[in-house]
This record gives sequence, C-alpha cells and structure tokens, in this order.
Amino acid sequence: MSNFDAVRDALPALGEGIVVTLELTIGGALLAFVLAVLLGTTVRVRNLAVRGTARVLIEFFRGTSLLVQIFWLFYVLPLLGYKLDPVFCGILALGLNYGAYGAEVVRGALNSVPRAQFEAAVALSFSPWQRLRRVLFPQAWALMLPSLTNLLVHLLKGTALASYITLHDLTYEIGNLRKTTGDTLFSFGIGLLIYFVLAYLLTLGMNLLENRAKAKLGRGVTLKEVLSLAPDDAHAKVGG
Repeated sequence: MSNFDAVRDALPALGEGIVVTLELTIGGALLAFVLAVLLGTTVRVRNLAVRGTARVLIEFFRGTSLLVQIFWLFYVLPLLGYKLDPVFCGILALGLNYGAYGAEVVRGALNSVPRAQFEAAVALSFSPWQRLRRVLFPQAWALMLPSLTNLLVHLLKGTALASYITLHDLTYEIGNLRKTTGDTLFSFGIGLLIYFVLAYLLTLGMNLLENRAKAKLGRGVTLKEVLSLAPDDAHAKVGG
C-alpha cells in the first residue's frame, strides 16, 4: 500500500480527529475569552482584595505548564472524587491557561485607551459599567485582536496535548497514520499541512474580525483589501 492510499483510507479517522481538535479549539477559545475579559478587567479595579485575587489566578495559570494542568485535571482530580469528561477536561485546561495570557492582553489594551476618553465618560456621568461597555472596550477591542489572534493559533497547537488524555484528536490520528505507513516524515508532514491550514483559516477569520472592529472606529480597510493583502500589509494600510 502506498502512502497516498494509506492517507485515503485514513481520511475518515483524520476527519474525526480534526473535529475533536476544532471542538477543543473553539471550546477552549470561548472559555479563555470569557476568563480573559473577566480577569483583565478585574485586575484594574481599585479593591485590593479583588485585584489581588485576579492577579494570583493570572500568574498561577500563566506560570504553570499546560501539560501539567491537563494531567492534574484528568489524572489527579479522579483521586479526589471528581472525574471529568476528556473533552471537557481539555477545554477547561486550555481555557484556564490561555485565558490567563489573554487577561494580560485585555488589561494592556484597556490601559492603552487614551486617558481623555475615560475622563470624557466620567464627565458624562457614565457608571463604571457604562464607561467600560460604551467607551473603553469598543476601542480596546480593536487593539487587543492582533494579540488574541496569536493566542488563538497557540491554543490550536496546544490541543495536540489532548492525545495524552485518551482523546483521538488530529495528533493522535497522525500517529496512527505513521504506524500504518511506517513513514514518519510523510505522516507528520501531512500533520503539519493540516495544522497550517487550520491556523491560516483561524487567522483569516480573526483578521476580518479585526478589520470590522477598526472600521467601526473609522480606521478599517475593505473586505476585499483584507482578502487580497498579507496581514502585515493590511495592518500597515490601516495605520496609514
């Protein structure tokens, strides 16, 4: 059997592996975003206890290994009487880890909004929630999207660790393909190509989202330009 015949026979399994990888990516990204916004805004409040708690959570999940976090949730929690579904375990670990990194992105973007915008909102007697929702976050959203895009791609690649907790994700199925063909170079080359395509599609989607956010602020480029320009070129045109 040739390598390409083996790939053809493995397509259903590879497809299932891609679905599991996308489930982990999307689920982990949604959880990470919610945590990033929650922690990134909480770490800016004046209350020392609240701010300190948020800071400890951010530093803990940033400062510990994602692999160890996955192992702890999947192998240690059952010893304490809590057994998690493998997919939920993977999503939880990815969300906690990348949510902590995302919190710093949110915090930095909010801090980058000109102080005059905050003062204007105060002068209009906006409540803290109104200032965040109507003035600060819409501007910070456009600033944080490039960094969130990088984190999303890293999260996609981080899903490869799910094979350690019995999930038949893309990495697991690529390993099976290697066993079938006996060709490590070919099999993992296929894996690299699939991950690249997934990452590129995610990046394109995030670039469109970034362009939409900037267009609302009067600094965007057209959809046609986003599709025709490289990301760096599009960003340069926006800046110009």
